[in-house]
Amino acid sequence: MTLARHVGAALVVAVILVLVSIQLSSYRDYQMAEVAAYVVAVAGLTVLIGLSGQISIGNGAFMAIGGYASALVLIHLGWPLEAVFAVGAVVAALAGAVFGVAAARLRGPYLAGATLMLAVALPTIANQFPKQFGGDQGLSVSISTPAFLGATFPPTRWLAWVTCAAALIALILLANLGRSRVGRSWRAVRDDEVAAALAGLNVARLQILAFVVSAACAGLGGALLAVVTGIVAPGAYTLTLSIALLTAAVLGGLGTLPGALWGSLVLVLVPTYLTNVGASHGLSSAASSSVPIAAYGVILIIVMLAFPAGIQGGLRRFFGPATATPLTALFRRTPVSEHQEEGPS
Repeated sequence: MTLARHVGAALVVAVILVLVSIQLSSYRDYQMAEVAAYVVAVAGLTVLIGLSGQISIGNGAFMAIGGYASALVLIHLGWPLEAVFAVGAVVAALAGAVFGVAAARLRGPYLAGATLMLAVALPTIANQFPKQFGGDQGLSVSISTPAFLGATFPPTRWLAWVTCAAALIALILLANLGRSRVGRSWRAVRDDEVAAALAGLNVARLQILAFVVSAACAGLGGALLAVVTGIVAPGAYTLTLSIALLTAAVLGGLGTLPGALWGSLVLVLVPTYLTNVGASHGLSSAASSSVPIAAYGVILIIVMLAFPAGIQGGLRRFFGPATATPLTALFRRTPVSEHQEEGPS
């Protein structure tokens, strides 16, 4: 019954997004597609940190793996778009499994340090194999709009539809996973590893599985972003991206899937807006590009002081569940709130 409710809510959201995209300009459609790509990656990260209690600063590296894998398949094999997205998610999931096994014994800052090293080192591999990965120039990715939509159909609108559909499917799967036995086991491990082990849970296996799920989401997000931007290059997957993903997850609200949307909106819209404001006030291009970095810090401090549970936590505090929109209704009982409801009063 839960799956049917989530699918029904997702269909409502899909109809709303289609109607909204028709009214938007090409640039706004492009931004919608970009937000959808980041939502998937941030949602995987917020599940990893908020649900299983593990820290990762390296999800930008898994986005790079998914982006390059999808680009190579699309260029050399010409597979359908849905298969390309699946490849990006699967290859990144395999990489997450390998890294998760290696990092299974690490905790806290040691795990964060290991993922930080991954975020720094992995994108440089493209420079070591320029023939395969295009070096600094990267790989070009292009898709065509289906013929049945007509020759005049805006390609950015098609990108928005495709990426939003993929994001909704991923969020449905994550929402059901969070309410499944696996999700409950993750919460038990997050709260007390020793008690979870004494209860018969395989802590190491659960933590590795959380890394696999998070990496798969990052890989799918990387594949979506590759299609949206039309290029896969090392400069797009620097440490800054990993930190931005982590910031978006914290801003939106760890452990809440709607929070992934709010964090992704901040990640995409705020830099563009502030850069334009800086340029309009006579700042140089270098100074204008540094304004969003400072703004991230200010926004993070304000949100953490005013809403320790993130933007989604602040919305719940002020408005409560009665004001849920179709999107928040899709994940109304988030992992954190569900845990609180089930706990002792």
